[in-house]
Amino acid sequence: MKTSKENIDDIIKKALNEEEARFYDELDEQNLFQMVGGLFSGKLKWFIVMMNVIMVAVFVLLVYCLIQFFNTDDIGTMLRWGAISAISLIAIAMLKLFAWMQMNKNVLMREIKRLELQLSAISQKIG
Repeated sequence: MKTSKENIDDIIKKALNEEEARFYDELDEQNLFQMVGGLFSGKLKWFIVMMNVIMVAVFVLLVYCLIQFFNTDDIGTMLRWGAISAISLIAIAMLKLFAWMQMNKNVLMREIKRLELQLSAISQKIG
């Protein structure tokens, strides 16, 4: 028996009924754009939208602070604008990191569902 991914998938699909086979096909690997789109579905959709609105606002603040930083000659004022710019960069990085962690969680959940479905198919075939 060959153990390549395609053969295993075929064996699993044969053991599943039509509805389960469609569900199994939906669990296939996603590209980056599908993963990002997956953030905007589910229970946390409102939070992701709010997070992106905040991220855009913080980016606008960052640009404004950088413009003010380069337009001033006073060292104290430069330090203030620079500090706000650094805090803005950190905030953007933290929000992006949260989004990447959510995408990773979605990928892990997808793989867990695939494993559950494979175990179910194997147990049906054995039993």
